[in-house]
Amino acid sequence: MAGNEEIIKKLVKGELKLHQIDNYTENTQEAVEVRRKFAEEISGANLKHLSQHSMDLEKAMKRNIENPIGTVQIPVGLAGPLHINGEHAQGDFYVPLATSEGALVASVNRGCTVTKAVGGTTVRIIDDKMTRAPVIRANSVTEALKIKEWIERHFIELKEASESTTRHGKLLKVDPVVVVGRYLYPRFTFTTGDSMGMNMVTIATEKALEILTRETGAHVIALSSNLCVDKKPSALNLIEGRGKTVVAEIIIPPEIVEKKLKTTVKAITEVNLAKNMIGSAISGSMGFNAHYANMIGALFLATGQDEAHIVEGSLGITTAEEQNGDLYFSVTLPDLPLATVGGGTSLETARECLEIMGVYGGGNVKKFAEIVGGTVLAGELSLMGALAAGHLARAHKDLGRG
Repeated sequence: MAGNEEIIKKLVKGELKLHQIDNYTENTQEAVEVRRKFAEEISGANLKHLSQHSMDLEKAMKRNIENPIGTVQIPVGLAGPLHINGEHAQGDFYVPLATSEGALVASVNRGCTVTKAVGGTTVRIIDDKMTRAPVIRANSVTEALKIKEWIERHFIELKEASESTTRHGKLLKVDPVVVVGRYLYPRFTFTTGDSMGMNMVTIATEKALEILTRETGAHVIALSSNLCVDKKPSALNLIEGRGKTVVAEIIIPPEIVEKKLKTTVKAITEVNLAKNMIGSAISGSMGFNAHYANMIGALFLATGQDEAHIVEGSLGITTAEEQNGDLYFSVTLPDLPLATVGGGTSLETARECLEIMGVYGGGNVKKFAEIVGGTVLAGELSLMGALAAGHLARAHKDLGRG
């Protein structure tokens, strides 16, 4: 350890950088311990819990993390059975949710009991795409329009170039192509298979831009212009969609509403109008829903999704209507970037959580998307029921405060 103590001293003095430690230690585990001890040295904190894990950090360093010092532990609860009538997910599913918010798993679980009682929630994927939008500067608006016209006339060449970089990605369209002054914003839209596909479409778009710049002399300022729109709330994504666009719906007889949710059809529809519609409108929200972020966040953390996409996944609209005395209830998630392969899905705990739902690996991403949609519906329905019944504060007092 004398050698490691010397490394830590050099780190403290700034004579050595964190990313250089691997060159001075025998293996990844030793490098992790040195970095962690350095963090303890400069902070005075005891980091014993960060060190407790079964994850292969050497493997994770190749694609998931830099300068690792350990792992964070988040409790994982199980909700279900969630009954889904989908095109890809059919039957009962148990859903792992990683969260530290007391009452969330219990709330989703209550929503699941409603889906079971009425024979399931219908879930459909209505669109599937991933986008990347560069920003191009022309000499004038006239030149910008010429580049726009070139893009529209030469889609086949752009498609062939972009698809030469991937076996799974397919360029669907370049639309919209927005002109602002002399700046041009073309939105490249792809399908990406079971991968979430952000890296895939970035590389593919870059290849297409090589042809565009060569043929038009266009100057690409940045490969991402924010018109993508990646990892930010966006009206464009709310309207156009990104990732998987999913709708889940359910029809609940009034006796089930009263028995399972302890309220009435009329009360839920009134809360939805006043809260999710009018309340969201007056606050300028882009998500006309109660708490999609809770279910999206818990599922994303459990299954190794890109946690920054929780921002996008939280967009969406909840509807609640009386239909012949029954409650018609739906959730629409227009912007749900998901993966069952690649990225964080290969981490050991993420893989296990995906396997609980039977969706790990290739060919399962649409099944996973339908489960996510059903889970969001269950959680949203339960919270709306609690609000309508006046039970929200009581639930958090009982389950969230211990």
